[in-house]
Amino acid sequence: MDKTASFTVGIVGATGAVGQELLRLLEKRGFPVSALRPFASARSAGKTVRFAGRDVVVEEARPGVFAQVDVAFFAAGGSVSRALAPDAVKAGCLVIDKSSAFRLDPEIPLVIPEINPEALRGHTGIIANPNCSTAVALMGLWPLHQRFGLRQYVAATYQSVSGAGAAAVRELEAQVLAHTKGAALPREVLPHQIAFNVIPQVDFFGPNGYTGEETKMMLESRKIMGLPQLLVSATCVRVPVVRAHSVAINASFERPVSVEEAREAVAAFPGAQLVDDPSQQAYPMPLDFSLTEKCGVGRIRLDTALHNGLAFWVSGDNLWKGAALNAVQIAEFLIREGRLRPKAALAAI
Repeated sequence: MDKTASFTVGIVGATGAVGQELLRLLEKRGFPVSALRPFASARSAGKTVRFAGRDVVVEEARPGVFAQVDVAFFAAGGSVSRALAPDAVKAGCLVIDKSSAFRLDPEIPLVIPEINPEALRGHTGIIANPNCSTAVALMGLWPLHQRFGLRQYVAATYQSVSGAGAAAVRELEAQVLAHTKGAALPREVLPHQIAFNVIPQVDFFGPNGYTGEETKMMLESRKIMGLPQLLVSATCVRVPVVRAHSVAINASFERPVSVEEAREAVAAFPGAQLVDDPSQQAYPMPLDFSLTEKCGVGRIRLDTALHNGLAFWVSGDNLWKGAALNAVQIAEFLIREGRLRPKAALAAI
């Protein structure tokens, strides 16, 4: 990455969970930031966020604020993205959007840099980030697809409460604390008690009985992997884990599979870390893959129901690879390729 150039970076939703992770990752990875512009709702404007050892005042996210911004990471929900992203693009600002607003738009690339970076060549100012559960699942599926040719997959997710926002994390913590005191368990954010429970619903139900999260996994997998006919069936479940999603996957492939080859493919893939030693009870877990850049893949075995099938398990940080990290990696890739340059540099040409 060319760190001789430096960028004015905007974060829309800077006070939220993903916005805070973006701040952490931009600093941790040495992203070339010359100026930071944190944006949030009018209610949060005037607050400060911490970046590079100093407090930066949060501005209101509204039309007209992107004129001097080179790249803006949007982490504030679909309605905000739909309202403000076109204005940012009009101002010459690159938008990397976490929400679902543009993911399935055929004119907008949906990108995981380890999988389909070539899609970035066709962007027109907006790049979509995948859903968190899709991103984690594909870190295990993609290297196996490259080796064996994916035909279909069935997934059951184990999704942490941080995927529902900081308020859901606080709700889990409050319920656990109330339980230890014998008090009534508070519930406002999630549809049911999450402490000591699992909830087989993430997002709203559609007419076919699948939730929005489950439908996203199918449609986004097809687009990212370039497999428009890929068969996918998902059941998405919220579990009482603070951070990092896990996914149990059963997949069938075009070519004969072996556990040894599958392990080799995963170990060689830059987005994954192979953790798969049954003799040592070694497998990926959310605690081990929180605040980590790679997703863990393990429990790889021959599927006993599917032809040319493998069963395996993936764990990954939903706030990092499932959101903030993937967005930063997109920007870093564009800088390395010379496709993202500061407005000031372009004006001098």
